[in-house]
Amino acid sequence: MSVPAREWFDVAAAEEIADGDVRTFVVGSDSVALTRVEGAMFAVQNRCSHDDGPLGEGCLEGFAVQCPRHGARFDVRDGSVLAGPAVAAIGTFEVREADGRVQVSASPANDEDDW
Repeated sequence: MSVPAREWFDVAAAEEIADGDVRTFVVGSDSVALTRVEGAMFAVQNRCSHDDGPLGEGCLEGFAVQCPRHGARFDVRDGSVLAGPAVAAIGTFEVREADGRVQVSASPANDEDDW
């Protein structure tokens, strides 16, 4: 049985995303918050699992993005909760750079049942 090809969305030039930036993009039917930390790119759902707050408007400290509504914090590497009031992880998406462009996968990298 073959695995279907992953669909990738071109979202930005790689040089447009500086370390510590958080920017939002629509990828397929999802709103995604994209960031660069220590040179690596990460993409998470742009929706806090606690109260649907816009994570792309939150602050980033190290690998943690903080929801601007109630302060829940999530690890951008795997979507895990670092601080409440959220108790459920958020979705993450695969990111790659190709020909100087940032591309984000349309399919979540972690199980959607987790968020």
